[in-house]
Amino acid sequence: MSGETVTGPAHLVLTASVARRYYLDGKSKIEIADEFKLSRFKVARLLDNARATGLVRIEIGQPGAIDVVLSGELAEAYGLVHAIVVDTLETDPLALRRLVGSAGAELLSEITSRSDVLGLGWARALVAMRAELRQLTAHSVVQLTGALSRPDVDDSSIELVRDVARVANCPAYRFYAPMIVHDASTAKALRSNPEVARAFALFPSVTKAVVAVGGWDPAASTVYDAIAPGERKALLRLGVHADVSGVLLDRDGEAVHAPLTDRTICIDAADLRKIPEVIALAYGPEKASATRAAIRGGYVNGIVTHTSMAEALLALA
Repeated sequence: MSGETVTGPAHLVLTASVARRYYLDGKSKIEIADEFKLSRFKVARLLDNARATGLVRIEIGQPGAIDVVLSGELAEAYGLVHAIVVDTLETDPLALRRLVGSAGAELLSEITSRSDVLGLGWARALVAMRAELRQLTAHSVVQLTGALSRPDVDDSSIELVRDVARVANCPAYRFYAPMIVHDASTAKALRSNPEVARAFALFPSVTKAVVAVGGWDPAASTVYDAIAPGERKALLRLGVHADVSGVLLDRDGEAVHAPLTDRTICIDAADLRKIPEVIALAYGPEKASATRAAIRGGYVNGIVTHTSMAEALLALA
């Protein structure tokens, strides 16, 4: 029997998905290998590992805090590279943020390598992830957005990038600039600042990114909270339904270029969409529609979330 063990959430979900296909759906190892783009030997090792660890008994089990069945359903419904669902009935936003942040830290530790340029947006969930991050391997860490202050969070995107790079023992490309400024000319001048320009020049090199999705209403988006009521209403009239690290999206996931876009210091829609893997840390079922828009638009292809959010996303799918 193989000595391979389940070491991370993505590997756990893959093992459970392969086991479900084999034991419950009656698929052959060759069919499973074709579906998941694995070798037959890898499929055999995963099945051995599923039995050895107790993941497969008479039925698929759910060890730990990850709902492997719901994770698999979510990945299949939306065609996601990664889908990790924390199994919890918790409804308190702070507790959910910590749970999702912790699972995000585990996933990030598992999927990054020394060749990866890691891009980080900013959100309270990412701050929670950083607090749980114990090990990481990366080539470098790049700041994707300027700083956006909140009264309930001490750390900005600058500290987030610095601390994650310290864990990975790699270079940090960060810059001191606000995310939203008063006018477009100020934003243009700031983008030409050497530190900002250096980070922006690295956006096309980012291979993996972690972001959060904001819904376009109070408490669901830090960007929404940072602008004046009149501008919020104007953006609603333009069809803004969600934001991903400052990129504004409509309900179908199409990017919305608005006056606010020209006043933000952050990655743009084109560069964000080109990143091969973008993982969203998403909590709160009220943001399910916004998260769906980000996935539909191709700005997010992986998610770390929790039970009620996953169920809400599946209902929308």
